[in-house]
Amino acid sequence: MSDLLPPCPQCSSAYTYEMGALLVCPECGHEWSPAAAEASAGSGSAEKVIKDSVGNVLADGDTVTVVKTLKVKGSPSGIKAGTKVRNIRLVDGVDGHDIDCKVEGFGPMQLKSSVVKKA
Repeated sequence: MSDLLPPCPQCSSAYTYEMGALLVCPECGHEWSPAAAEASAGSGSAEKVIKDSVGNVLADGDTVTVVKTLKVKGSPSGIKAGTKVRNIRLVDGVDGHDIDCKVEGFGPMQLKSSVVKKA
């Protein structure tokens, strides 16, 4: 019967069993819902999570603050620390640049998530 049940998501034990509406692992004691396990396995692995410099998860449309002064090619002054950037878009950019945005006074550009903090 354990051939039909999925392995434990915590310890990967193959000896899981059903107890009512839950699945239980006898080795580590973990209990989980089979419906929740299927939903998280299907959608959780496909999406990449992007975090800011302090570990907050970023999403499209967020407002962020630049945490350190950035040099900009072709500009005599860079983007100063504390500059707010509204309505960001998360992208799979080049060389670690994963935020697409418009910075007031500079125009459209890409930033790295490691130099911003969620506002």
